[in-house]
Amino acid sequence: MLPGIGTACSAMEECYEAMLGYAAQGLPTDEGSQSGARIRDCLARASGTLVGLINTNAAASDLEELHPFLAVLDRDARSSLAAIEFVLAQPSISSQIVDNLNASIHLRALLTDLFLLDQTAKASSARPLPVVSIEEDPAYLQEPADR
Repeated sequence: MLPGIGTACSAMEECYEAMLGYAAQGLPTDEGSQSGARIRDCLARASGTLVGLINTNAAASDLEELHPFLAVLDRDARSSLAAIEFVLAQPSISSQIVDNLNASIHLRALLTDLFLLDQTAKASSARPLPVVSIEEDPAYLQEPADR
């Protein structure tokens, strides 16, 4: 599985939640406010996380079973990075700009990709539960009060 996917997932989810909070404030600009400084910092960290994810993804692209999905992840990460860097390049970041970034299909697709990878990584590391068939254990055929 892709190394560091859980960390990238957490970092992007944290940024997404911070963007939701900033968007809800209705600020016309990020200038002169603590939340404005925090949103720029959050977006800069998200940008760094995406650069790292893209580099890790490129290094892991030889994993045969993941290759098609890694191409999707790479595309969504690059699209999200472009959107985040576009917002960071603005002289002023309003709550409305951040709200539009949050609504971006690129960012939402990336988050879904990361959640999918994170959950499959967790599932593959978990030990499977034993399967008991009804034929092997007739107690499962009884009513719960009878057990």
